[in-house]
Amino acid sequence: MKAQSLLIITLLTLLNTNCTSQQKTQIDKNNSTYNAKQLKIEKIELKEQTRGTRRFTTFTPTSKTVSLNDNVTTFSLSADEWKKITEQVDQIKLSTISNLQAPTSARFSDGALSASISITSGDKIYTSSGFDSGVPPKELEKLYKIITTDHMGKKQ
Repeated sequence: MKAQSLLIITLLTLLNTNCTSQQKTQIDKNNSTYNAKQLKIEKIELKEQTRGTRRFTTFTPTSKTVSLNDNVTTFSLSADEWKKITEQVDQIKLSTISNLQAPTSARFSDGALSASISITSGDKIYTSSGFDSGVPPKELEKLYKIITTDHMGKKQ
């Protein structure tokens, strides 16, 4: 009888420890998802270039700066425009953007500008893999569309 009681107590203790560990893991996973959504986006850069053209567009919470072959123009950016951009960034898993596959490869033969998107959050910079300008990886399409459309809703 003593041996059975000891076995039952040991078994219950092991089961309880296992459940507690699983609950803690689930809480940790939920916290990491929450933290990922709470990243403070400080800057977004779109770089598009080929042999004869360099176009860099930089977005911050208050401005949009466009550099075309070293001719720099700065525009103000409204809070609503910045919010639309950052809402799209929140839909992207930033740690994976460097591994995204480009759907086309015209940039390798100067058939398109070579483009990439960099997102600065805290002390980390997340940079996408290269892609043909105008044809981003599927996961970046919505963000790319927003940042390449001017204030009047026209494609730049």
